[in-house]
Amino acid sequence: MTRGGMTKTRDEAERRCIVTREAQPKRGLIRFVVSPDGLLVPDLAEKLPGRGIWVAADRAALEEAVKKRLFSKAARADVTVPDGLVDLIEEGLADRVVHLISLARKAGEAVCGFEKVKSWLAEGRAKVLLQASDGSERGKGKLWTPEGGRWFGHMTSAELGLAFGRESVIHGALAGGGLGKRVVEEANRLMGMRETNGGEGSAGKGKTTK
Repeated sequence: MTRGGMTKTRDEAERRCIVTREAQPKRGLIRFVVSPDGLLVPDLAEKLPGRGIWVAADRAALEEAVKKRLFSKAARADVTVPDGLVDLIEEGLADRVVHLISLARKAGEAVCGFEKVKSWLAEGRAKVLLQASDGSERGKGKLWTPEGGRWFGHMTSAELGLAFGRESVIHGALAGGGLGKRVVEEANRLMGMRETNGGEGSAGKGKTTK
């Protein structure tokens, strides 16, 4: 099993985190590259040219990498780390999750609203349950995680609202399929950035998603 409870497959590409020194699937890591002028650049889409530097998608690991200057050690050169790097990564990941949920909605693979989500859960159509971190615990407790599916509660109602084209959303659901899988992968990385010791998430503490 990998971070977030996802099953590791044999042919999945792995990279080594410069903090933990452990190899794990790429989907649980954040890739960085160093620009020609020595600036560290997060590569969330993993498309930028250059030698990748990888860190676990975990707030504590990233903060340690910055504090101990591990990026410079990995690059074997002086590297300039942008101010507020960890919060910038959290914001970027939130943007990616919002965008993917929006695509799923437009493709008919996502719904929001208590009654619609409850209907999808009852029909077995929902594979991922999304609930806002700032929503009522009583209301959220009336819905359930899909059997064999996933639950995510690390996004704010405003962020979920952006994804569904509304001012705010508390409950959302995703069907199975390619887009749902991509949402799960990106949401797992975001979850790592927003989880804190003690079980309380930091959702909404970073910059507002645009």
